[in-house]
Amino acid sequence: MNDYARIEKAMAYMVANAASQPSLETVAAQVHLSAYHFQRLFCRYAGISPKRFLQALTLERGKQLIASSESLTNTVHALGLSGGSRLYDHFVQLEAVTPGEFKRQGEGVEITYGLHPTPFGEMLVAITPRGICRMAFVASTSQEALLAPLAKQWPRSTLCHCPDTTRYAVEALFTPFTKTKCANHSPATLSLHVSGTNFQIAVWRALLTIPEGQLASYSQIAQALGTPKSSRAVGNAVGANPIALWIPCHRVIQQSGALGGYRWGIETKQQVQAWEAAQHSPLLEPH
Repeated sequence: MNDYARIEKAMAYMVANAASQPSLETVAAQVHLSAYHFQRLFCRYAGISPKRFLQALTLERGKQLIASSESLTNTVHALGLSGGSRLYDHFVQLEAVTPGEFKRQGEGVEITYGLHPTPFGEMLVAITPRGICRMAFVASTSQEALLAPLAKQWPRSTLCHCPDTTRYAVEALFTPFTKTKCANHSPATLSLHVSGTNFQIAVWRALLTIPEGQLASYSQIAQALGTPKSSRAVGNAVGANPIALWIPCHRVIQQSGALGGYRWGIETKQQVQAWEAAQHSPLLEPH
């Protein structure tokens, strides 16, 4: 079992057993490590301590956010402030496929892809010359099944397996130094190249304005877009998100505080939310 697999298994165990508040020793035993070595490993790869992650899981952050002092009005205002030029962390730029690119169906375009480990499971990353076009958790899905929609969307393109080229997309998420380094360059340093309807693009842009460690409901996003009755359509657009983590559909929940759906699994959604909350919540003790 590699280190990322250990972190993934430990997170899954804590999600499943959060109510019983398992001790460090208990969680470490699940991945066959001593408490000391597990603590060091978890902090190294997750960027937070196991205790902090477990705390975030038990805060019921969804319900807490909906009932927090941050009002619906403020949330909608915050979502509405940013368009394509002011996206979260100031260095993520979302670019839609142009009509010309759509018509050419990827002719002359080389799409590079690779598989990469993360604390939440292995991910497929694919990029075009204009940016990241696909990120998806592999889980029980085969690489071929994940590549099939890409080939269908870009039937005249050339697929090239080159993980060294795509690795940056994952490293920028989990390596603070890399993230800081990217932030000091132009927004095009990390670009997302997506294909979708005008409404889907609008929803994905709105998701990029939700700050890390915070959550928004489908109805809040619908109101921010000026279409308050479109919560169901927003949910469909969120579910069609082609780029996991960088377009943070995991930050969207139901108005009641329930998690809602997640195309890569509810357990993964819980893990990602807790990981972000543990890094950004002032309610938690320092790790």
